[in-house]
Amino acid sequence: MDTASGGCPVKTVYLLRHAKSSWDDASLPDHDRPLSPRGRKAAPLMGAYMARHGLVPDRVLCSAARRAAETWDAVSAALGHDVPAAILGDIYHATPADLLALLRGLPGEVGSVLLVGHNPTLEDLALALAGSGEEKALDELDAKYPTGAMAILDFSVEAWSELREGGGWLRDFVRPGHLK
Repeated sequence: MDTASGGCPVKTVYLLRHAKSSWDDASLPDHDRPLSPRGRKAAPLMGAYMARHGLVPDRVLCSAARRAAETWDAVSAALGHDVPAAILGDIYHATPADLLALLRGLPGEVGSVLLVGHNPTLEDLALALAGSGEEKALDELDAKYPTGAMAILDFSVEAWSELREGGGWLRDFVRPGHLK
């Protein structure tokens, strides 16, 4: 189990908005839209960033929408780790409360989770969970949650069931546009 420097258990949530999707084929249902060329470049950048900084989740929960699954595939390949992933149809239309309930149901041995989903739900969830954090990260999260961006939230809790709104520390807010 992860612990903070003071010995308190820490659970970490990575909230990754899918990378930029394509609107080239107007006949496709929203659920089936693929990544755009920009999205196919951004997703591996995020995976490489995660690998460089040791941000390897224990578990992945990913929307079944094509653009989200393609984002995870590209992040996973760049991350270079085999992480158990569940592709879940319920994430596509989920509310922030639905996603919080999903997180609260994680097993105790999971110390960190990457949730790949959609806006405005991810942004609303991140804002609700982040009670405090790094000032720059809070300002950027408050301004905009662009495609491919990831909020990293730490919680000083022993069990996922203890997650609560305002209980998270926003450690970082990473946008692919800032990565090279």
